[in-house]
Amino acid sequence: MRMFADRYVGAVGLGCMGMSWAYGESERDDRESVALIREAVELGVTFLDTSDVYGAGHNEQLVGRALDGVRDRVVLGSKVGLVVDPSTRSMARDGTPKHVREAVEASLDRLGTDMIDLYYLHRIDPEVPLAETWGAMSELVAEGKVRRLGLSEVTVAQAEEAHTVHPVAAIQSELSLWTRDALGVKTGDGAVSDAGYAGVSGDGPGDVVGWCAANGAAFVPFSPLGRGFLTGAVTAASFEDGDFRGSLPRFQEGVLEQNLRIVEVARTVAERHGATPAQIAIAWTLAQGEHVIPIPGTKKRRYLHENTVAAGVDLTEIDLAELDAVPPPVGARY
Repeated sequence: MRMFADRYVGAVGLGCMGMSWAYGESERDDRESVALIREAVELGVTFLDTSDVYGAGHNEQLVGRALDGVRDRVVLGSKVGLVVDPSTRSMARDGTPKHVREAVEASLDRLGTDMIDLYYLHRIDPEVPLAETWGAMSELVAEGKVRRLGLSEVTVAQAEEAHTVHPVAAIQSELSLWTRDALGVKTGDGAVSDAGYAGVSGDGPGDVVGWCAANGAAFVPFSPLGRGFLTGAVTAASFEDGDFRGSLPRFQEGVLEQNLRIVEVARTVAERHGATPAQIAIAWTLAQGEHVIPIPGTKKRRYLHENTVAAGVDLTEIDLAELDAVPPPVGARY
């Protein structure tokens, strides 16, 4: 278990994005996804993550349906700040107060709830002052529509700026064995410059994980399994239409094969624990601090069980030294 604000949640959360978007739609099964989410809650996975932009609202509707009758047992997070062009499926940022107000009402309706426990600013809009967006979001807390606020993919300086307006309860950013920018470590070719941060310098976001610990905020790693790569199941650059990994530099032919050396280190550690590389990858994120709550995503119940058990893997100092020393990845995140 991990403490989030004033309540305990399962140490490993659940990212729901892939049930609706990003990893190909041939295996999308809403009925199975609803069953998986409900089973997750029974297993003690009580920190759930979605967004209004995942599947253009589909994911929030799915999660809302799954939580019918068990809503009070989970901390539910959603997001605002990105919009999808339905014709091109491309995303743009919108941090205007008007959009914030319209978006939260739509999210509450889709989720079937009267309050969102954790409402993130999905990405900072460089065209709108952060204080203006964050101020509008803080009004939602005062109105009882949102319980707490979070940020996603921000720098330490941006977290500080927001924190002076309203407390930052959580920061969500990518963190895994092959992406360590949030620890203040640059990982991969061009990993910072194309990471999706707004206004980030060439030095990267800084030690965001440390900032969270110092300021009583949770740090929520998304893609702790490297978009499935760190499980060891992805060994070739072959993806179905609609799977966005096919466009990512680290997954390209000739590059992906070089990055498998990272998986081999995880596999070596896993063998010592009778675990899987995926469990070691999740355990490594958990070892970054008691305030860290990773949210691996899955569409398969067998992987849900595997991911949840990772909380019981106790990595030794030797394990952590080996994992910390894995070679940086070849290729940028995006």
